[in-house]
Amino acid sequence: MKNVKLKICGMKYPENIQEIAALKPDYLGFIFWDQSIRKMDFETLPKIPLNIKKVGVFVDESIHEIFSKINQFKLDAVQLHGNENIIFCKNVKKIGIEVIKSFSVDNDFDFNSIKEYEPFVDYFLFDTKGKLPGGNGISFDWKVLENYSFEKPYFLSGGIGITEVDAVKDFLKTEASKKCIAIDVNSRFETKPGYKSKIKLKKFKKSLYEIEI
Repeated sequence: MKNVKLKICGMKYPENIQEIAALKPDYLGFIFWDQSIRKMDFETLPKIPLNIKKVGVFVDESIHEIFSKINQFKLDAVQLHGNENIIFCKNVKKIGIEVIKSFSVDNDFDFNSIKEYEPFVDYFLFDTKGKLPGGNGISFDWKVLENYSFEKPYFLSGGIGITEVDAVKDFLKTEASKKCIAIDVNSRFETKPGYKSKIKLKKFKKSLYEIEI
């Protein structure tokens, strides 16, 4: 299987953050959108290993607020999960931080519409188009990614849980996955909003990578 990274998003509770960090994901995501039930609402992060990148997730937030959170929480990456335009992404990128730009995908998504973002982001993230910007718990048809022809690597997100692990492994063998650099998981591993099951995530990671943890 190809070497794909793992991002666990929507972390909210300090003790759970440390518990999940022990599974050594590549990224941990923290949501700063006021309307999210997974919004992180404490002032400092618990100690996290340096090799796990801390991602701040923002939805149509101001540059000032994003920069403030980067400094406060020592974020390694910013995920822009709203309707941020190219100029906005360019300005965030100027700070020298990793930028992930999310797009909501359905069967009719036009990948040509995002091409101009390429120079100003490090990665795209493709999530399922739904009522909320993210965390809807449903998958889109990954076959649509056969239409993705750009060089920019992307994160695959949207409704990925334990029951999807075999489908993910099959997808990662396809030509459509050649630019997939990471799998992003969230709500399907929760016991309550923002609280992730270590048992389920451990099982998922063990199965995905076919390793003992």
